[in-house]
Amino acid sequence: MASIFSRIAAGEIPSYKVAEDDRYFAFLDINPVHPGHVLVIPKKEVDYIFDLTDEDYTGLMLFAKRVAKAIRKAIPCTKVGVTVIGLDVPHTHVHLVPMNTGSDMNFCGEKLTLPADEMEKIAASIASEFE
Repeated sequence: MASIFSRIAAGEIPSYKVAEDDRYFAFLDINPVHPGHVLVIPKKEVDYIFDLTDEDYTGLMLFAKRVAKAIRKAIPCTKVGVTVIGLDVPHTHVHLVPMNTGSDMNFCGEKLTLPADEMEKIAASIASEFE
């Protein structure tokens, strides 16, 4: 059975897409730790990031770098933090979080719930900066 992320990338489940190519997909986390929190996934379903082939791992990180640059242009922040946790969904995913302080990357704290119109605006803003 396909993971929820595979179903999102296939368009079976709606998402706030910010970027996509033939191998990778980036979308807003629906329970962000900070507004503009993006998940970047390979379309190929692999649970553990270090089980990716070298080519897929490198490609994922280069795609994430492009997304991070778009986030930094679209969302006022000092830097874009990156982390890989991968415990909740058995599909490799990279978290990109706009941050001004270290606490903006607190994954153990309370998650945000943003209105759909705000999520759409954030996704469109990041997508417009993606190159």
